[in-house]
Amino acid sequence: MKALLQLADIPRSTYYYMVKTFSMPDKDAELKDVIQAIYKEHQGRYGYRRIREELVNRGHHVNHKKVQRLMKVLGLKCLIRMKKYRSYKGEVGKIAPNILERDFNAEKPNEKWVTDITEFKLFGEKLYLSPMLDLYNGEIITYTIGSRPVYSLISKMLDQAFKYLTDKDELLIHSDQGWHYQMKQYRHALEKRGIKQSMSRKGNCYDNAVIESFFGIMKSEFLYVNEFESIVHFKQELSKYIDYYNHKRIKAKLKGMSPVQYRTHAQQVA
Repeated sequence: MKALLQLADIPRSTYYYMVKTFSMPDKDAELKDVIQAIYKEHQGRYGYRRIREELVNRGHHVNHKKVQRLMKVLGLKCLIRMKKYRSYKGEVGKIAPNILERDFNAEKPNEKWVTDITEFKLFGEKLYLSPMLDLYNGEIITYTIGSRPVYSLISKMLDQAFKYLTDKDELLIHSDQGWHYQMKQYRHALEKRGIKQSMSRKGNCYDNAVIESFFGIMKSEFLYVNEFESIVHFKQELSKYIDYYNHKRIKAKLKGMSPVQYRTHAQQVA
């Protein structure tokens, strides 16, 4: 044994410590089980920071570094984000100014919304998703999905989103300079409701970073890790994912709550 320890360059004290601890129960066994359960429940979408937040929500007060170490021991890794599709930008820079100016904070719901279009390629076909996101809590207000990026994709989404507004709301909607958002129908729809229109600057994706981030999260957590039987099945699963994103997926920015939990909590406190 002495020769083996010398060959492996392991101190005798380390060897005897390991022998002693082998027979001891794992003090982190329960915590590991909870971490694995959270990881499985969220289908590998949570990294150590978000898992730590969920542990705190469940009454386990633990340091994020320990969670990171235990996840490494368990071989658990968060998924990687992917890049979003970019569409044609129409007649650039002549419709609306960048009023939002990267101020992605909102004091209340229905104060600042952001929108964009992203593309999926499935079964040799293309699908286009148009969501509306509230900057107050990152909640997806509504969305539409279709096989062509036509204007009706946007107009239907607007009609659905407007149902959540009240007469007291003073809303700003920000988008990129895509042709849909430059159309007279779109601009008039906003003007009719007294909504301010804001647009990103030319070639600057950071001006609409929050919706870009959502697309990256959604594609890495949903699109690239699932297998779909058909377009219909894909749409059904997308609906489930967005419901999960709104109601269950916690964020550190929202004090460890999901978007809907955060909004509901704020309304109860007010």
